[in-house]
Amino acid sequence: MIRKETPRWLEWAREIQAMGQTGLAHSPGRYDEERYRRLMEIAVDIVHSHTDLSRESLLENFLKQPGYATPKIDVRGAVVRDGRILLVQEAMDKHWCMPGGWAEVGECPSESVERETWEESGFEVKVRKVVGVYDANRAGSPIEFYHAFKVVFLCEISGGEARPSSETLAVDFFSFDDLPQLSSQRTNERHLADVRAHCEDPGKATAFD
Repeated sequence: MIRKETPRWLEWAREIQAMGQTGLAHSPGRYDEERYRRLMEIAVDIVHSHTDLSRESLLENFLKQPGYATPKIDVRGAVVRDGRILLVQEAMDKHWCMPGGWAEVGECPSESVERETWEESGFEVKVRKVVGVYDANRAGSPIEFYHAFKVVFLCEISGGEARPSSETLAVDFFSFDDLPQLSSQRTNERHLADVRAHCEDPGKATAFD
């Protein structure tokens, strides 16, 4: 798969924002605090000059990020029944993806994906294995500012029935060869190809970036 290169301005802005966030978390004095806040403002100016996002909202968002800057974790549940993959239609963009979302603080990753799958699709599932751990910012997806890792878990249905939620418009199973338009920020062709490969070869090693 050909991966879309991350723009250099976005790489610079991410690094500067992370330095400012980490510095503010450990700043020993007012002078250093002012310098780290200025780094945040420079990161804001870089992003603002390349997007239509407002400077005020960007700065507010950056300053809300606490502590040492680390990647966020996105979990996705790969549920295959009779050779067909479970997908949900996202309310935000009307496109389809595996159920999931940001991992919650205090939950095990497996608990997060089981909860997210139930909330978004109506199916109760049990995690069986990890399909892959991906760098979500280097997979040809739409540009996102914060660095994130995506963990895809192969799951088995243990109960429930299909029902949409406040975040999803529809729930359905699809053939791997006849997929709807994907919400590629959440689920892309590489993720689904790896899921299919694990279904065909249960002993396949976990994919990772």
